[in-house]
Amino acid sequence: MSVDLNRVAVFLAVAEAKSFTTAARRLGVTRSAVSQTIRRMEDRLGIALVQRTSRSVSLTEAGEALYRRVAPAVSEVSVALEATRDRDAAPSGLLRLAVSSIAERFISGSLFASFVERHPGIQLDITITDEEFDIVAEGYDAGVRLGEVIEQDMVAVPVSSKQRQLVVGAPSYLARRRAPKHPSELTQHCCIGWRPAPRAEPYRWEFEDNGRAFDVAVNPQITTNDMWVMIRTAVAGGGLTFGMEETFRPYLQRGELVPLLQRFCPSFAGFYLYFPDRRNLAPKLRTLVNHVRYSSASAQKKK
Repeated sequence: MSVDLNRVAVFLAVAEAKSFTTAARRLGVTRSAVSQTIRRMEDRLGIALVQRTSRSVSLTEAGEALYRRVAPAVSEVSVALEATRDRDAAPSGLLRLAVSSIAERFISGSLFASFVERHPGIQLDITITDEEFDIVAEGYDAGVRLGEVIEQDMVAVPVSSKQRQLVVGAPSYLARRRAPKHPSELTQHCCIGWRPAPRAEPYRWEFEDNGRAFDVAVNPQITTNDMWVMIRTAVAGGGLTFGMEETFRPYLQRGELVPLLQRFCPSFAGFYLYFPDRRNLAPKLRTLVNHVRYSSASAQKKK
């Protein structure tokens, strides 16, 4: 059976956009052309690939299976062609990153500033998000997350040292309420919690006691998806909150926040830049990986 790569490209656009209209816009063709191409592809294969309703488009089981097998192959071809074309040229293009809001050192600004200064042909598009999703399916080149939540089939490059989460509170709050001696006492305090998305449950605060890991559902009186709301509210004496020590460090050094329950807060693997395991990385992504490694090595030498 001969392969029509144009039809494959249209199928991939529909699979990723979950919309004929959006796929047509990305491809620069009409919605009708996209619909007809998918119909011809289905007729050619003798099986439905797409489920259509008046409001949505989704893949059938056969469509999902085809997408999982075809998308990586087409991506490899694209990367190989780009690498061949740009072998002797300065890396360029749009580099899309999905970065955790708590990757403090990575998003501090200095790494991005030095990167674009050295590589003016690359444009960074950075989305700060704590939702977990398939970066490839969503069109991102790479992501930054804690190592423990990265899929095993990804390449992961460290971008931070080991991390630790702490419970913190303002002196003004602790003047009114006795500091907890054990994490179980947190349920008796006013807590400022975090959730990664509007419909997600508040994050359970994680601890360790004599090698035994456990978590506490603190039932926060205040919940937000914004770390800075948590910090500002805690500094104002609004309650206890929980997050990365690295994020709290300036406030701890100034005495605006006080660390609590430290013996129950062990360190763990830090943040990683991760991306699909591909033989040929796009030059723009390879350049970022090298920059991250160089920056990390320089930071270690300064210690």
